[in-house]
Amino acid sequence: MALVYLFTVIVIFSVSNNNFCFCFNPKLFYNVSKVQSETDWSPARATWYGPDNGAGSNGGACGYKDAVEQVPFSSMVSAGGHSLFKSGKGCGACYEVKCTNNVNAKCSENPVSVVITDECPGGTCASDSVHFDLSGASFGAMATSGQSDPLRNAGVMQIQYRRVECNYRDTNVVFSIDSGSNLYYFAVLIKYINGDGNLAGVDLQQTSQSNTWLPMQQSWGAIWKLDAGSALNAPFSLRLTSAESRKTIVANNVIPAGWQAGQTYQSLVNFDV
Repeated sequence: MALVYLFTVIVIFSVSNNNFCFCFNPKLFYNVSKVQSETDWSPARATWYGPDNGAGSNGGACGYKDAVEQVPFSSMVSAGGHSLFKSGKGCGACYEVKCTNNVNAKCSENPVSVVITDECPGGTCASDSVHFDLSGASFGAMATSGQSDPLRNAGVMQIQYRRVECNYRDTNVVFSIDSGSNLYYFAVLIKYINGDGNLAGVDLQQTSQSNTWLPMQQSWGAIWKLDAGSALNAPFSLRLTSAESRKTIVANNVIPAGWQAGQTYQSLVNFDV
């Protein structure tokens, strides 16, 4: 399967009192592997928003917050119209986009990989069947060398797109516990998912109840929640089911005893690609 390399990712983390520190080399990258052939491009329309070379929004409707500016997303992201955002179910999905020079002479025609991290709810985003509201960085990346600013001046443009597998090299799934979580209510943001990139389901298992998996519900965006009705006993294992392939992986005891709301925990697993 062909690979397209964008930037290299090296993740270094250390553990101190159950806290994880992520240290990123600014020259790092992630790659995507294609799930469609070279001819499987479809038409869409694209706009862009936010700073010229920025990430658009600070996580927006998917809840990724400042992660959109950091490796491995590195501002190469997009808000999606209805058919891409899918009421939050599309958060984390990866696509390649490109523009052709018969549409705009500034287009390089080279594919650019982006991740859905936000929703574009109105205007042309609502009227188009497929619409990418790209970050300024990803829109400009479709241009030939030195022509990013002139290309962004186009504002609205016809593009080509295709779905691709996500492959965050050397990075496992990361869980960030929502600030509102407590002993009875547990909510977690899940990011950096290989393969489909988005999830169809998440289940939680308490170590004290090793034969029971409790189904979580999508809260909003990439955040999943469990209203337990009784005190939950950590550590927790989380089982993830991918959206399209329906593959499953289990992050055993990824949320430790003594977890704290607002903390981030790195797992030791990710989907194979």
